[in-house]
Amino acid sequence: QALSNVPPLRNYFLEEENYKSIQRPPGDIMFLLVQRFGELMRKLWNPRNFKAHVSPHEWMSEPGFSLPPIFDSLWFLGDGVDFLSWFLNALHSALGGTKKKKKTIVTDVFQGSMRIFTKKLPHPDLPAEEKAQLLQNSEYQEMMVESTFMYLTLDLPTAPLYKDEKEQLIIPQVPLFSILAKFNGATEKEYKTYKENFLKRFQLTKLPPYLIFCIKRFTKNNFFVEKNPTIVNFPIT
Repeated sequence: QALSNVPPLRNYFLEEENYKSIQRPPGDIMFLLVQRFGELMRKLWNPRNFKAHVSPHEWMSEPGFSLPPIFDSLWFLGDGVDFLSWFLNALHSALGGTKKKKKTIVTDVFQGSMRIFTKKLPHPDLPAEEKAQLLQNSEYQEMMVESTFMYLTLDLPTAPLYKDEKEQLIIPQVPLFSILAKFNGATEKEYKTYKENFLKRFQLTKLPPYLIFCIKRFTKNNFFVEKNPTIVNFPIT
């Protein structure tokens, strides 16, 4: 429903002439994704629709069309960002797009670019002298790579653990601009893996016409999934 309200994407799929002549290899079933999404768009925006709503299950259960096993269930419960990421990339590929050279309506509308700066950190338990020596090695110098993105993942501050003086849990609020500081090119954040730790910062170099924000609210540990209730204040002008 959100994608159907992006005018360039909507207008492209409302006209079947825009994509029906795309050449695909014989037996390529992924082009069905393009056809089914086009049909869904025309149903949603049909002024003479018999029903007031269109069920996405009709689109997902079309004959001959199959989702990846992880999504192939009407009762699939998971992070919608995973499905959005797969869907945009699969749609781009089915339209004949490639990672670098050939663009499609999907990349024209949603793809931006950024620089990712990465610096490896020594193990925190090492002595200070050994840390200083390791930081002189080329392996621990900052590296930069150019990367593209379809959406930006925004991290929320940790929710408070304690109640206020009225014995009520505080629901914190944070302005959108403060969580966007992650991409200002100066803010650094530590990322931990099983063996190594890295310090990363991100710098946006090109913004797409339509920017998708994915606010990361859920964290998963060995026992349960926890939701961060922090309210994000969007500026309204």
